[in-house]
Amino acid sequence: MKIRAGIELGNLTDVGCVREDNQDSYGYFEPDSDEEFKKKGRLVMVADGMGGYEGGQIASGIAVEVLRNTYRDSESDDWEVALTDAMSAAHFAIRNFVSEHPEYTGMGTTCTAAVLRDGSLFYGQVGDSRMYLMRDSHITQITRDQTVTERMVEQGIIKAEEAKNHPDYHVLTSAMGARESLEAEFPNAPIPLVAGDILLFCTDGLHDLVNDDEMLAAATAGGDAWSACKQLIALAKDRGGHDNITVQIVKVQAAQP
Repeated sequence: MKIRAGIELGNLTDVGCVREDNQDSYGYFEPDSDEEFKKKGRLVMVADGMGGYEGGQIASGIAVEVLRNTYRDSESDDWEVALTDAMSAAHFAIRNFVSEHPEYTGMGTTCTAAVLRDGSLFYGQVGDSRMYLMRDSHITQITRDQTVTERMVEQGIIKAEEAKNHPDYHVLTSAMGARESLEAEFPNAPIPLVAGDILLFCTDGLHDLVNDDEMLAAATAGGDAWSACKQLIALAKDRGGHDNITVQIVKVQAAQP
């Protein structure tokens, strides 16, 4: 698969320092034909599986593969509809797998997926993997964690700085494949992008141990996107690497197709 001009892409995943298996998955897709590329743009995904050693790997792998293939094959002219349908298809593919393999009952995955097209970005969010936008030396978390502690912060029960030390910090309120219906979040409208923007996608193995300013510093240091991914994973591992660590960085170099 070729990556057309207009972005610089880097991605890397690591098992970390504690676990023996990697339950994270990631993917990038853009159509082969220029005609389809203008219609569908670029798709970026990260997923963090849960459900035991093999179950988590299967769930995140299904999510990325089915999401990519469904988005690729969509006949809809509306890219927002195409992404929404692809997220739903991935959800039900995981559920169908579990119904045929009941020994994997309880498996599921986070999933953060975004489409870049027409100078804008549209995303879908399930769980606590994240997407950040870096612009003009500032970093903003675009996605909202679907977790018990995030809900408690929103309700004023705890403060944001207390969340990481709360015993329910990693308890998800939504996961792909976990419930009968998919509880995903989508923005009300696409987010405009400009040349120079940097998008960072990651699982909680990174954002648990590396703060926003450190992500910004690595991504904007002047090196290439892959080197920034490598630097961030090394930093997370230096701090214990208690989980799998996955990061994708997209540097927007020109207006999107």
